[in-house]
Amino acid sequence: MTVQENGFAIVKGLITPEQTQTIIEEIDRAKIKDKHGIRNADKKFNAIKQLIESKAVQELVASILGTRTSSTSAQLVRAIFFDKTPNKNWLVTWHQDKTVALNTKADITNWGPWSFKDGVHHVQPDISVLNQMITLRIHLDDSDNNNGCLKVIPKSHMHGILTQEQIAQITASHTAHYCEVNTGDTLLMRPLVLHSSSKSTTPKHRRVIHLEFSNYNLPHNLHWA
Repeated sequence: MTVQENGFAIVKGLITPEQTQTIIEEIDRAKIKDKHGIRNADKKFNAIKQLIESKAVQELVASILGTRTSSTSAQLVRAIFFDKTPNKNWLVTWHQDKTVALNTKADITNWGPWSFKDGVHHVQPDISVLNQMITLRIHLDDSDNNNGCLKVIPKSHMHGILTQEQIAQITASHTAHYCEVNTGDTLLMRPLVLHSSSKSTTPKHRRVIHLEFSNYNLPHNLHWA
């Protein structure tokens, strides 16, 4: 089964133990008050920037999204570091990822509604944009049901953008798949596949680098924020 068909897939051992340790050590050294959710992680950590630019990540993204031109690869949309711990624990209800962040607000057909959060413009783009995106969740720790691994509803991305009522119906009638992974593994995910996670019940880290890529060509004056 492929990520195109199921909406998700697991790639074993995408990054090495050495890469994992380098990233963890740089984050641990950083003077950031709340390290449980760090946005723009590519701009704050050199090790994460190098990971994004690595051959392993770029070739994996290209194998799914292809390239926009013969010399230009898919673009990074968003990079977030998450760390679910006993001191900072949370659950995420069933949802789809339906918004992107841009440098400015613009009048684009079938894009909306717009919002402004944390100093950044967010918008739900046309479904064609979401269908040209892929998420990589690169795990720096083993992750299972005990420490809040992601759960997905396979093939749910094929239903398009769903209402809350439709989400409730689908999650009630379909069996969730628990995406249990080891350190260094990567969960590939289409934005519209239904996913959620429970609170961690074990006292350990669940560190994840969440990367979103797109091969959609934005209008001239826009770029991903």
